[in-house]
Amino acid sequence: MSGLLALLDDVAGIAKVAAASVDDVAAAAGKAGAKTAGVIIDDAAVTPKYLQGFAPARELPIIWRITRGSLFNKLILLLPVAMLLANFAPWAITPLLMLGGSYLCFEGAEKIFHVLFPHASHAIDEDMSIKDPGHLEEQKIKGAIKTDFILSAEIMTIALAAIEAPTVWMQAATLAVVAIGVTLAVYGSVALIVKMDDVGLYLAQNALTSPGRGLGRGLVKFMPVLMKILSVVGTAAMLWVGGSIIIHGLEVLGFGWLGHHIHDWAYAVGHAVPADWTGAAEWAAKAAMDGVFGLAWGLVLIPLATKVIGPAIAAVSGKTASH
Repeated sequence: MSGLLALLDDVAGIAKVAAASVDDVAAAAGKAGAKTAGVIIDDAAVTPKYLQGFAPARELPIIWRITRGSLFNKLILLLPVAMLLANFAPWAITPLLMLGGSYLCFEGAEKIFHVLFPHASHAIDEDMSIKDPGHLEEQKIKGAIKTDFILSAEIMTIALAAIEAPTVWMQAATLAVVAIGVTLAVYGSVALIVKMDDVGLYLAQNALTSPGRGLGRGLVKFMPVLMKILSVVGTAAMLWVGGSIIIHGLEVLGFGWLGHHIHDWAYAVGHAVPADWTGAAEWAAKAAMDGVFGLAWGLVLIPLATKVIGPAIAAVSGKTASH
């Protein structure tokens, strides 16, 4: 988060030339950016899995296309909608967030279900076939931008709730600064992660010292392991964020018993360990319970999505339900 806040400060410094009120924007952006830390980490963990299986030369172009899609999501789609909802229909924000959270739960649960019970239709296999890398790249990018839209909506909503701006225009400017800063931080980090194996290969072949070449070989060997870890973290993140969105939404709508029980259970776990670990244990327990709920809700949604929603969309769009 220190890197993210430093980035936001840099963005605010550039904006100072253009507006006398940018100091207020910078202060609000820094506060709002800090509030989105959890979802930012999730976003950075989810994205690298969309780059698995592509040639190194295609990685940065794919990241750039996803970055552009993310900026479009935040600045063109979500920013105007967030401002309209916040000022004219604040009651609609919670149901929309819960819909997005349900999508994340479904995505995460489906991935786990697929690992435990491998399944795919011929159409999906054909859709994801590496025999057509161009088509596969397009599908991966669309999937990444779709997932980014849900996470971006959560980021923008959290940031909007944290912004204390005297005018609508100041509120919009602050939210735009947060959107740009978060996007650059997330996808800049993703670019570093996915290119680290190329750095390792370069060191292994060209480093002048034996330790340098050893470091390069170590990076090359470690990166596939890291990508698998990030894939697992990304799935867990979708379930955690999705579950927490649903639980919080239920609380807002007046159904707070589950959230209250989770809070009490997490509090009990936190105070069952030494005092130095209380905060971490309480957070981990709550995150785990949110994730378990997200998984359970996602498993419930799988037959609904595949047997009802999928065929309904197929009937309207003309595509097959499997696509």
